[in-house]
Amino acid sequence: MKGFLAGVIVVLIAVPLFGFLYIYFGYAPVATAAPPFPFERRIASLALKARIHREAPTQPGVTATPENLMAGAILYREHCAVCHSLPGQSKTPTAQGMYPPPPQLFHGRGVTDDPPGEIYWKITNGIRLTGMPAYNTLSDNDRWQITQTLANADKLPPNVKAVLAQPLLAK
Repeated sequence: MKGFLAGVIVVLIAVPLFGFLYIYFGYAPVATAAPPFPFERRIASLALKARIHREAPTQPGVTATPENLMAGAILYREHCAVCHSLPGQSKTPTAQGMYPPPPQLFHGRGVTDDPPGEIYWKITNGIRLTGMPAYNTLSDNDRWQITQTLANADKLPPNVKAVLAQPLLAK
């Protein structure tokens, strides 16, 4: 029994000490080009999904009218496109240097499969350790307009698509 207890005590000291030394001597991956920690993606994904499931609104704050979709497209260009790109355009230099890489919302699956409440939650709260900021400085209405534009990206009116197709200008 004494051997077992000694083993437990050693493990309780050795594991935290190893973790501290791993970080202290600079072995932890902190650069954007470094590979993730073991289980980092899985743990972060589980936590994010649980939080969104608990807090995301179930009813949109605005409807997907042509006016709201256009306003959302304009706001998306101003606040989101630098990281998430525009339809038919390649990743921006900002997006190319980020880790984890920001999803290109108009390429591939995009976000049209996500419920509007989930998109709104991500815009409002941001996502830790990803570079996605919380846009709680935008009005609630603005965030819902962006949400509706993204949630309906596969069925936008031609005039909204035309706004999103214009190239981004470097600032």
